[in-house]
Amino acid sequence: MENQRNLLLAVVLCGLLLVGWEAGMNYFYPQPEKPVQSEATVQSDNAAPAPAGSPANIDAPAAAAAQPVDLNEALTAPERIKIDSPEVLGTINNVGARIDDITLKTHRETVDKDSGPVRIFSPEGTATQQFAQFGWIGEGVAVPDAETVWQTEGSALAPDTPVTLRYDNGEGQLFTIELSIDNHYMITAKQTVANTGTESGGGPIVVRPYSFINRTDRNAAEGMINVHSGPIGNFDESVQFGPDYDDLAESASEGRTEGRAAWLGFTDIYWMSVLIPEDGSDAQTEFRSLGNQIFRADMIYQPVTVGAGKQVTRTTQLFAGAKESAILNEYEAAGVNLFGNAIDWGWFAIIAKPIWWLLTHLFGWVGNFGLAIIGLTVLIRLVLFPIAQKQFASMAAMKAIQPKMKAIQERYKDDKQEQQKKIMELYKKEKVNPLAGCLPILIQIPIFFALYKTLILAIEMRHQPFALWLKDLSAPDPAHVLNLFGLLPFEVPGLLAIGPLAILLGVTMWLTFRMNPTAMDPIQKQIFAIMPWMLMFVMAPFAAGLLLYWVTNNILTLAQQTYLYSRHPQLRAAAEKEKADKAAAAAREAKG
Repeated sequence: MENQRNLLLAVVLCGLLLVGWEAGMNYFYPQPEKPVQSEATVQSDNAAPAPAGSPANIDAPAAAAAQPVDLNEALTAPERIKIDSPEVLGTINNVGARIDDITLKTHRETVDKDSGPVRIFSPEGTATQQFAQFGWIGEGVAVPDAETVWQTEGSALAPDTPVTLRYDNGEGQLFTIELSIDNHYMITAKQTVANTGTESGGGPIVVRPYSFINRTDRNAAEGMINVHSGPIGNFDESVQFGPDYDDLAESASEGRTEGRAAWLGFTDIYWMSVLIPEDGSDAQTEFRSLGNQIFRADMIYQPVTVGAGKQVTRTTQLFAGAKESAILNEYEAAGVNLFGNAIDWGWFAIIAKPIWWLLTHLFGWVGNFGLAIIGLTVLIRLVLFPIAQKQFASMAAMKAIQPKMKAIQERYKDDKQEQQKKIMELYKKEKVNPLAGCLPILIQIPIFFALYKTLILAIEMRHQPFALWLKDLSAPDPAHVLNLFGLLPFEVPGLLAIGPLAILLGVTMWLTFRMNPTAMDPIQKQIFAIMPWMLMFVMAPFAAGLLLYWVTNNILTLAQQTYLYSRHPQLRAAAEKEKADKAAAAAREAKG
């Protein structure tokens, strides 16, 4: 009766764990009710006032339009300058010198092959607004602003053909912005102000070149407990992920940056837009909330005096594209400090990076990331095989001393402290380590979490198919049993969204537990009988690639256990005896 009560309690606790897990997943991994579409429209607010002397005291955006801005209409203006490079397509708005239209040729919005390209930048006022602007703050001089119409030289921005924007203020100063782009995602802006006045007519002027990135968080990737989405930057040789958009909106102090900035901007899980100041400069930086879910990353250079007949240039780089590890590392090698660390690998970076490297190389050989994950699992099991042999040897030794352990337990059943002392002496005498069987599991934990980080962070895994219905290994298994794998027209609740991979995980784990010869009391056995099915529900919402890894690992464990049983016949005999004892006990219970 006591065992039945304990089993019922274990079942209830498992059920509470499942419900709590579902609530926790919804809290830490919230999903937007309706994803924002590029064609949708929203109303933008004017920039909030900034305190004097703040780097945010930059020319504010133009007043919000009376009506929301339609993306297609905003991009049809004839004065726009085309951007066309191997990986980037877009336009530049010569009103305000804004780069506000960038799409990525090599990345799609969804897994569908006819899906449109990923959009990084959109004009102000649109649903997905995000843009970069370059300009100057002037003291006693007329500087261009957000409404300035710049004169252009060059018909299209391409790797071999830069374009130049010019503005003459009519007071003796000429402002130019020369833009160039490389073969990936980096745009370079050379801001020059020339003081064409004479010593007797006009004299020197003082200006501060600036740049900023303005974006909404409406289309931002949902941040997770271990993956950041929002402001990012490298300050004093340290990449900082934060603050979150919500924290920045609640407190202006959250956006203050400390230390010399090597770069700053905004990041999603797969995409990023950041500003990189000129080498050796001491640019002032800050993150700001402008209200109405609009945020800005500001970078302003120190004041410079431009004498009559002189000119001053500041060069700023703008990265707007995908966080492809190889490309980020290229830019880091070219001088953008710690740029590869813009991918938030976290504590498991020392394991996650080698796993990413190995996965991508396996993919290069086999041409399928599902097969690459299976190959990775096989390699890991081969590396851990010697440890598994020691584990089984320890299990065999544990089985061999079971009669002695039972004698000690019986002899000292009324003195638990002495019982534990004698058992430890027995372990030492027989040279048995009862924790040896835990080592392979402990080693697997960091590998599992490192692979999890790789699947959700590495853009190389995004939209990668395996076979049949698995079109995206970085997303959960889309097939659900309860709606007959999509044949019935209803969405399965998250707690019950069990797919074929999750079922395979539960079945293979149950089989591995059944083959485990470690002695357990009845309650432990009952809990281990429930655990595979509990994990089936817990793991179902995770990336399909992660489940594929675990299922493959379980299958290899079964094969490995079968082989090692042949090497340790006492384990096989013990398992068969245990099975026979269970059958006999069941027969007696049926008769009684």
